[in-house]
Amino acid sequence: MFWYFWQNLNEEVNDSSSRASTNIILNDDFSGGLHLWHPNCCDAFVISEESGNSEGIPAKLSGRYAVVNNRSECWQGLEQDITTRVSMGSTYTVCAWVAVSGAHDGVSDVLATLKLEYRDSAVTYLFIGRISASRERWEKVEGTFSLSTMPDRVVFYLEGPSPGVDLLIRSVMVSCSSLAEYDSRSKGSICDDENIILNPKFDDGLQNWSGRGCKIVLHDSMADGKILPMSGKFFASTADRTQNWNGMQQEITGRVQRKIAYEVVAVVRIYGNNVTSSDLRATLWVQAADLREQYIGIASLQATDKDWVQLKGKFLLNGSPSRAVIFLEGPPPGTDILLNNIVVKHAAKVPPPSPPVIKDAAFGVNIIANSNLSDGTNGWFPLGNCTLSVGNGSPHILPPMARESLGHAPLSGRYILVTKRTQTWMAPAQIITDKLKLYLTYQVSAWVRIGTGATRPQNINVALGVDSQWVNGGQVEINDDRWHEIGGSFRIEKQPAKVMVYVQGPDAGVDLMVAGLQIFPVDREARFKHLQSETDKIRKRNVILKFSASDSTTLLGTYVKIRQMQNSFPFGSCLSRSNIDNEDFVDFFSKNFNWAVFGNELKWYWTEAQQGNFNYKDADELLNFCECHNIQVRGHCIFWEVESAVQTWIRTLNKNDLMSAVQNRLLGLLTRYKGKFKHYDVNNEMLHGSFYQDHLGKDIRANMFKIANQLDPSAILFVNDYHIEDGCDSRSSPEKYIEHILDLQEQGAPVGGIGIQGHIDSPVGPIVCSALDKLGILGLPIWFTEVDVSSNNEYVRADDLEVMLREAFAHPAVDGVMLWGFWELFMSRDNAHLVNAEGDINVAGKRYLDLKKEWLTLAQGHIDKQSQFEFRGFHGSYEVEVVTRSKKVTKKTFIVDPGLEPVTVSINL
Repeated sequence: MFWYFWQNLNEEVNDSSSRASTNIILNDDFSGGLHLWHPNCCDAFVISEESGNSEGIPAKLSGRYAVVNNRSECWQGLEQDITTRVSMGSTYTVCAWVAVSGAHDGVSDVLATLKLEYRDSAVTYLFIGRISASRERWEKVEGTFSLSTMPDRVVFYLEGPSPGVDLLIRSVMVSCSSLAEYDSRSKGSICDDENIILNPKFDDGLQNWSGRGCKIVLHDSMADGKILPMSGKFFASTADRTQNWNGMQQEITGRVQRKIAYEVVAVVRIYGNNVTSSDLRATLWVQAADLREQYIGIASLQATDKDWVQLKGKFLLNGSPSRAVIFLEGPPPGTDILLNNIVVKHAAKVPPPSPPVIKDAAFGVNIIANSNLSDGTNGWFPLGNCTLSVGNGSPHILPPMARESLGHAPLSGRYILVTKRTQTWMAPAQIITDKLKLYLTYQVSAWVRIGTGATRPQNINVALGVDSQWVNGGQVEINDDRWHEIGGSFRIEKQPAKVMVYVQGPDAGVDLMVAGLQIFPVDREARFKHLQSETDKIRKRNVILKFSASDSTTLLGTYVKIRQMQNSFPFGSCLSRSNIDNEDFVDFFSKNFNWAVFGNELKWYWTEAQQGNFNYKDADELLNFCECHNIQVRGHCIFWEVESAVQTWIRTLNKNDLMSAVQNRLLGLLTRYKGKFKHYDVNNEMLHGSFYQDHLGKDIRANMFKIANQLDPSAILFVNDYHIEDGCDSRSSPEKYIEHILDLQEQGAPVGGIGIQGHIDSPVGPIVCSALDKLGILGLPIWFTEVDVSSNNEYVRADDLEVMLREAFAHPAVDGVMLWGFWELFMSRDNAHLVNAEGDINVAGKRYLDLKKEWLTLAQGHIDKQSQFEFRGFHGSYEVEVVTRSKKVTKKTFIVDPGLEPVTVSINL
């Protein structure tokens, strides 16, 4: 095929193709003079070995090469039309040897570029590669490109030096391979220890580096010798930064490859403008062949002006970029970024950790000493200058969320009374360091109450001081004089030196009462067995297959094999536009999920980042992808109530203009996609934000629902919020969520579904189930909309995920589960992925697949005397295979929908 392509090129190829049959550049070494090459608004000529060098060109640049002179603009150079020799979707590798003559400082940038001409459209330019060339030696400019659409004309050219500087070109190679071949070759040749950054320690000065909106300077020391390189002889700094995004950068086009995970380690610090500490970020800017731009956050840290620190991160590209630039940014204007060295190389594969070994877990055993206060306050101490005493009259029963694990053992009715509190953190406390086991999940349970004198709602918190870290063990808000249940959970994954538990929160001067504090490890396996039984009740249905045949006597004993092809319960995940450029991602997604939600591409700040400048291209492409793969889609989200998620131009509008913008958003989005999205999260996180309500009044929230329903009546309209299910946020308790939903409904909002995001740490089944039970009384479908769990140990992460999936699947009020991603480096939380960056399924991913397999029914047997075969199976689609005694095989498909009565399927053989 490739040979045939070359044999059918224009006759002009004959003289040059014999030397390099894979090069699509003709006359690549100028052996034919300037044949097929054209100077772009300048002059050019060829120097042969026989003619010798021209005046001003060093003798060391010998051989045959082209000289491009009389240049009055940077873009003037040498070009060749390659339209008939390139094709859409293929990847091309470029390598050209160049030099310059006449540069003031001896060096000048040379660029390889494509000019893309479309009929009835503006000309576009595609950057391929860049090199700082000199008059001392030949330098190699290299890169890759791929065309996502086919222009009417494609012109390759070399350009870039300043006006008056001559461009010298010795040879040009542009080779072609299929994308799959390119990926295979790239992965096979990449060296794990190879740094793709050129001049990473500035040994060659500032070569290959440039300023991003600012200047850069080379140093061997700064600040009168107080700042020296951490390693090597030099470091670079920025100068004249006027924007946060200003910094230093290097183009890595052609050296960074798709579907390969790269790790970045940079030694950095800041200096100047009286800033002692600032956020400093490593970012990757990528431009695709269609000029689509993407900014990828690699890493961030708080850099200081005192010491060099390491900035570490990872990134992966799903598609083949036409350009890629890595840069440092972040500090406020006037503060300089200092870089000593940077390494960007193929990330080493880290073997998965071993499963944690936990001996003598003592599930359900309380680790709090003297919890029932039978020995006064012995074992407790006051945190701060408060006073502890024992009172009587607290509940005698365990809080409901603890009864699943602890049964109904009575409490003593005694409580700790904390008085003389002058700070919110003053509380009863215990040291529990020696009683904790790493990687065990602990449940927290207690009764709490406040005394008189509170002038506002009081937030009570069971907290743990783990060395210098604060860990949340549960929160509740109290606004009356009743006893309230507080419940939560935690897990410790690194050996601490000291762990203290304490109950804190009321305002200074408000007394606190604590009764029956329990902290105990939970038995997840026992809970799972219970959930399997509950799952059988609500996710399965009895099925009766009734067979008939012309000779019914032949049916008895006929063999039947049942295979469920798909469970109808929605399991989905979020995805982003760049993800679908990775065929490995697409393969896993399409096989293992039947629902999708877009991570950002439907949000208002994405579709209209600047007023009146709309971007629906990404959402359109994702929607088309989902339709092609028969995947249902949730719309997330129409609005986002948290002010930090509202784009700047909206925040600056007056009330009337803001109301118009809201109406235009509703009209534009819901008419464009009418009938396309099954759900919409109408106004995201209303329990945690109030931007639109504050600016447009309370009615706006209900009106958003009403207008959305009018514009697209087919979509189910959801509320959506976080920390509903874990007990760790008093703003979003189930009770407050219920109150919020009822308030919307009383205003006429057609709330059709309840979204629980599910970003959770150390989940405990009974706590999750308690929240679902409470919300279930509203009679609305509940969806977990953004589930992710995080642990550096994949086995623990797998256990956490299993908790969430089993609780959801076993609860009758839950109608679907969406994961908030599954692929490493494309999730909002670290250590939450199911598939590693380069496509390996980890322990958590395998657990997910095992659960999906468990929730598919397989059955086999023989037709009975009543010409029937009965089984109990999960809801979904099935195939039955029947093999008669005469070896005749009959196959039939059928659907098992939810229902209480047996479903009967008639099959005529």
